[in-house]
Amino acid sequence: MSKGKVCLAYSGGLDTSVILAWLLEEGYEVIAFLANIGQEEDFEAAEKKALAIGATKFVVVDVRKEFVENVCFPAIQANAIYENVYLLGTSLARPVIAQAQIKVAEEEGCFAVSHGCTGKGNDQVRFELSFYALKPDVVVIAPWRDPAFFNRFAGRKDLLEYAASKDIPVAQTKAKPWSTDENLAHISFEAGILEDPNTTPPKDMWKLTVDPTDAPETPEDFSIEFEKGLPTKLILDGGKKVVTDPVELFIEANSLARRNGVGRIDIVENRFIGIKSRGCYETPGLTILRTAHVDLEGLTLDREVRALRDQFVTVTYSKLLYNGMYFTPECEYVRAMIPPSQITVNGTVRARAYKGSVSVLGRFSETEKLYDETESSMDELTGFSPEDTSGFIAVQSIRIKKFGESARDAGRKLEL
Repeated sequence: MSKGKVCLAYSGGLDTSVILAWLLEEGYEVIAFLANIGQEEDFEAAEKKALAIGATKFVVVDVRKEFVENVCFPAIQANAIYENVYLLGTSLARPVIAQAQIKVAEEEGCFAVSHGCTGKGNDQVRFELSFYALKPDVVVIAPWRDPAFFNRFAGRKDLLEYAASKDIPVAQTKAKPWSTDENLAHISFEAGILEDPNTTPPKDMWKLTVDPTDAPETPEDFSIEFEKGLPTKLILDGGKKVVTDPVELFIEANSLARRNGVGRIDIVENRFIGIKSRGCYETPGLTILRTAHVDLEGLTLDREVRALRDQFVTVTYSKLLYNGMYFTPECEYVRAMIPPSQITVNGTVRARAYKGSVSVLGRFSETEKLYDETESSMDELTGFSPEDTSGFIAVQSIRIKKFGESARDAGRKLEL
């Protein structure tokens, strides 16, 4: 007799294929759920594999629109970034996938949900906290934290051997023993030979982007228009190609970055659970869009608003995303602070992609007048008297003089 229905987040890869077979062995009926979040995958092949292994049903849900409009674009508005380098590609996708999975679980009458996240990673936290927020009474089956599973499958070698014994085809091999996770925003590479932080990733590991050394010799120029901090138009080929639909814009930004080798990073980061982890990431389109957005804010955003946003919203929102706290009261509060900071971020950024880099060529805004060319000019006095600066410096120097006097009286010399 079945122990009940379980909705498994199924990717078609090694881990979840083995987990699907294991859940069936344990007596559960399994609904295989796959989110189409922009990964380059053969969904028909994944369905065929899941059903061949024994899943009762295979359900794929297209969440690309929600992913781009509700998560990626607000992250661009907030300039979200973790530890100064990671654009949160995996983290951004988790609340979208979790929401879709819970919906499928409810529609299919599943009492439990399951996933293939490891016991040392961040994703188990991200998924499960989202599950419990969206459906507090749900049961979560986490095989990689179940002794019956992890004592049987100690590592990738055991998984590969089990898959072979069950005639489960997998893309991962002993020759390329790294784990990947892909969505519309990025792909990650972890584990295997990458666990040595001093091992250079092999050239054939990278999937999305052209090697910068092999990228075109001719730079590619483009423009991005923003309204209230949101990308609304991508202009290519000297104006011959214009993309405005949010999902299509994101896809086109990806293509632009990929063919020019933009968006690769190789880092050691601090996981939420307290372990350091080495990860390699390709985040092409998001790198371009965020770079342009950061630049436009210099022209259009008030300095005190920007300082407050940078000091609190950017840092806090990025940390909450990374730690899997999207469906929490504090994250709801921080998200509400993003749109007000972006009211004036309207304009266009002209940029260039070339051999792995993105450089800004210029920016302009038809509506925002925070920058006054005449006022800022070194060749004109219009709108600003040099004499005013004397009083400004005099006021600023009051406390500095006191500091200097105190140091002198104490016999302490100020030096570099």
